Amino acid sequence: QVQLVESGGGSVQAGGSLRLSCAASGYTYVSYCMGWFRQAPGKEREGVAVIDRDGITTYADAVKGRFTISQDNPKNTLDLQMNSLKPEDTAMYYCAADYDPLCYDSDYALKSADFGYWGQGTQVTVSS
Repeated sequence: QVQLVESGGGSVQAGGSLRLSCAASGYTYVSYCMGWFRQAPGKEREGVAVIDRDGITTYADAVKGRFTISQDNPKNTLDLQMNSLKPEDTAMYYCAADYDPLCYDSDYALKSADFGYWGQGTQVTVSS
């Protein structure tokens, strides 16, 4: 059973930065497609970024050039570095994981949110 625990959320002013981290446990080797998603009040969950086992990344247009997804395989952690934050980035951010084949079509993985394992989320609030 895969368990995901997010941390690093908080409040920041527009233009600031935050780094989210997701600690993964429950499996003995990394062979997963992983991603970050977010959901703002009254809106549907949307994909932010995904990364496959080879480190290939895919980003939503809204965050390209500002956010960076990365993974530390020996530590089983997934990070999201968020720079130049905007008020519209305010949302609950979720870490997600699924078996690697999901990332064979990374655009689908990002848009569908068809991941089997999810964390509880961490809140990010950006004020203007």
